[in-house]
Order: sequence, then structure tokens, then C-alpha cells
Amino acid sequence: MQTSELRVGKRPPRPPSAPNSLAQAAKAEVFERQSVGVVACGAIARELNQLRRLNGWTHLVLYCLPAELHNRPERIPAAVAAKLAAIKDQHEQVLVAYADCGTGGLLDAELAKTGTLRLPGAHCYEFLSGAEAFAALAEEEPGTFYLTDFLVRHFDRLIHQGLGLDRHPQLRDDYFRNYQRLLHLSQSGDEELRRQAANHADNLRLRFAYHHTGLSPFARTLRAVDAFVPISIRSGASRNLEQGG
Repeated sequence: MQTSELRVGKRPPRPPSAPNSLAQAAKAEVFERQSVGVVACGAIARELNQLRRLNGWTHLVLYCLPAELHNRPERIPAAVAAKLAAIKDQHEQVLVAYADCGTGGLLDAELAKTGTLRLPGAHCYEFLSGAEAFAALAEEEPGTFYLTDFLVRHFDRLIHQGLGLDRHPQLRDDYFRNYQRLLHLSQSGDEELRRQAANHADNLRLRFAYHHTGLSPFARTLRAVDAFVPISIRSGASRNLEQGG
């Protein structure tokens, strides 16, 4: 099931301009184009918007694509490319807030055509938890099925129904035979989400584990991509970049 595109944030406000003033209108357009358009996965929209708000990243305009694309990763490159083409003339720069996300390098091949940057990593779990922490968790148990807060909230729609388990419960063995545990990577620390994640693990007959990430690892990932952070923050105090963790 497809959902409508979610757009988060606004372009920086235009400076006031007098009616019919070509000079001021041109100045306003330049000001607007200093914003950065970010094509993002809808599964990380909440966290991106939280960091945008907490750190005053008002130059970012988020265009979030449906999270359901993760069930059909072969469709991600074309969807991202189409959105980039639609917004490229509206911003000084455009970026992609996706990892490879199961595209097998096809997303990178698409982005290479325009030289567009994306976030590093094979999965969103990597930049949400931090590369080193994720590597350690994966080594600890290679057969891990990961749930973020978003996936816990939308488990029934994206996983139970999205994978057809509601209609064909026998598919559980096909999808999850190589998994040993379900790991909840929690951004919020919400206890109700933790309880729900544990129930999902029971239903899938997987061992449950929990790891609180907060927002700090994600903030560090964004800080490493200069365009995500305003020049004033890059050159000055960065102490607020990891708020929310």
C-alpha cells in the first residue's frame, strides 16, 4: 500500500520585498535557493525533523518518500531520482537521506549520474545506531532482525501485512528461518514501544533484545555531511548537534 509523500519543514522565509520590485524579488530568490533539499526515507522522517528542529537546521527542506519502498528496494533508485529531478531547481543543493537500503548498489549508480551525495552505510540501522555500534551488534548475532521505533509503530502495516503474513502465516518460516533474534533499536526510549517490540519478537518466535540509540549517532552522521549543517554551526559551536540522545 502506497502512502502519500510527506514533506517536512519549510524553506527559509523570504526577506520582505516591496510589490513590483524586481531587485528585491531577485534577492529573495537567491535567499530561498540557499536551502538544501533532502530526499529522505519516510522511515526516518520523525528523527530527521526532530534534529532539524532541535538544532535550528532551518535551511533543510525534507521530502520524504513512502517507507513502503523498503519492501520493494528495487524501486527506491527510480523513486529517489524522480524526486531529485522535481526539486533540483528549487534549492542550492540536494542530498539523499537513504543508505543503500537493499538496492545492491543500484541507488549509488543512479546518484552517480548527478553526483548527488547520500548518507553512508548499507542500512538506516547503521547511521541510527552508529557504524561501530552496529558492526558490534551484527557481529554479536549475524541473524538479527532489526526494528527501529518507526518499524515498531508500523509493524502490522509494513511487516505483518506488507509481507503477507496476515494472509499466509506459513510464510513466517520462509522469511525468518535465518533469524535468531529481533533487536529493537530505540531512538526514543519509549517503554510502550519496547513492550510492543517484545510482543512482535514472540509472535515471530525470535529472541528479543533491546538497544537504545537515542539521536546522537544519527546527529553525528549528519554532521559529517557538511551540507546538512549550516555554515554558522560548522565553523562555531556544535554542542547542540547531538541533542535528543
